[in-house]
Amino acid sequence: MGNPLLDISAVVDPDFLTKYDIKVNNAILAEDKHLPMYDEMSSKYNVEYIAGGATQNSIRVAQWLLQIPGATSYMGCIGKDKYGAEMKKNSKSAGVNVHYYEDETAPTGTCAVCVVGGERSLIANLSAANCYKTEHLKRPENWALVEKAKYIYIAGFFLTVSPESIQLVAEHAAATNKVFTMNLSAPFICEFFKDAQDKALPYVDYVFGNETEARTFSKVHGYEIAIKISQMPKASSTRKRITVVTQGADPVVVAQDGKVTTYPVIFLQKAKLVDTNGAGDAFVGGFLSQLVVEKPIAECVRAACYASNVIIQRSGCTYPEKPDFN
Repeated sequence: MGNPLLDISAVVDPDFLTKYDIKVNNAILAEDKHLPMYDEMSSKYNVEYIAGGATQNSIRVAQWLLQIPGATSYMGCIGKDKYGAEMKKNSKSAGVNVHYYEDETAPTGTCAVCVVGGERSLIANLSAANCYKTEHLKRPENWALVEKAKYIYIAGFFLTVSPESIQLVAEHAAATNKVFTMNLSAPFICEFFKDAQDKALPYVDYVFGNETEARTFSKVHGYEIAIKISQMPKASSTRKRITVVTQGADPVVVAQDGKVTTYPVIFLQKAKLVDTNGAGDAFVGGFLSQLVVEKPIAECVRAACYASNVIIQRSGCTYPEKPDFN
């Protein structure tokens, strides 16, 4: 479950970021001052429209690597408009079994993806994505997806929309011994949605995040990072929590059983970097694609690094028709 957003992606000037008070490589929710930027991007720059939203990106990448139609399902809220129709078409053609809640009053959410020097900044205008209702999750045809799933992934961004939906699914996962995974998603989630995040964390078997998010999390909670997150209380004692922290071009950190293991990422020449949008989402999608077929952690990280390496050499969270991951 997550926030389905249509990415409006463009390479912009540094002045554009300054004008709208946007930091490089950050992810924020749009405020009133940001609203004019969407039209300005479309008129001033060469924009691409790509079906996005963090969780949806990860699920599409996992689906791509698995190459088994309908192996993945996804829920979130879109508007009844052309962007929503485009999103539906994109996701279904990607092989994902989408069950969108369609809101009649709000337009489909969008996310401005501003790329400067290969680094992306995300400004999300949630609109319809913010209208997701727990009632949709409880409908028999949708709850059936939850019951059928063996692995569940929700990005932390969804904590801003429907924490009660997250709790319902998290409690179901703990009661039925399913693997529940989440992402720290953005520094502002760790800071301003701390209570909702802390409520969900006991149910989480795998926590993903990048070094900036992990650092903010540790600052808010007042302690060291990866090992501590892995050792926080859990609702179920069946399996211990594993924390996975990415650090851009630096090694991936995996904390498990009080120990940290690092894994190198795939080296990429700067000239081949197109943009980093979706790199973290692709990392999670790659990781999940091997986790669900019960591969060891090292293989999960290898697939994660492969997927993010593919995505950063393309515009947005897109990929070739078939993976060449062995």
